[in-house]
Amino acid sequence: MSLYDDTVLVLKGYEAQPELRQAYLDHLSAHGDDGMWKACTAGHVTASALVVDPARGRVLLTLHKKLRMWLQMGGHCEPGDSTLAAAALREATEESGVPGLTLLAGGPVRLDRHPIPGPCTQHLDVQYAAVAPADAVEAISDESLDLRWFRYAEVADVADESVVRLLEATRAHL
Repeated sequence: MSLYDDTVLVLKGYEAQPELRQAYLDHLSAHGDDGMWKACTAGHVTASALVVDPARGRVLLTLHKKLRMWLQMGGHCEPGDSTLAAAALREATEESGVPGLTLLAGGPVRLDRHPIPGPCTQHLDVQYAAVAPADAVEAISDESLDLRWFRYAEVADVADESVVRLLEATRAHL
């Protein structure tokens, strides 16, 4: 199965946010496999994961180097990614430096479509949640200006509404 096929299957099985889910499926139908990759200027699918430490009631956010915003870990799919979940887990591990992350069971917790600076027009982000091991120690990557743990109640003070909604959806799945 290709990454494209896996993504379509994941989206078809995702029951929340039906209008946005259909927009993702329509995009992939119109653009085929190209709709998965950064080169698709009409937009492309991305994969992200909110790293959570439920035992301590906190999340790990990255201060994105280009956007200068506190965000969840995530980014573009790569040819070596066999599934969308694998892409999200790879991105979360690379950007957090935390080995041993595990995705919450049940697939993505949220979808988020957001505009980005050209030449591409939008990211169609499929958002997962990753649970950090109890002994998690983060390590900043080249893609971040900073990494920091925030208590659940602090997220709305530092991040935008998309991250707040992702945290709410994640907490509902915990």
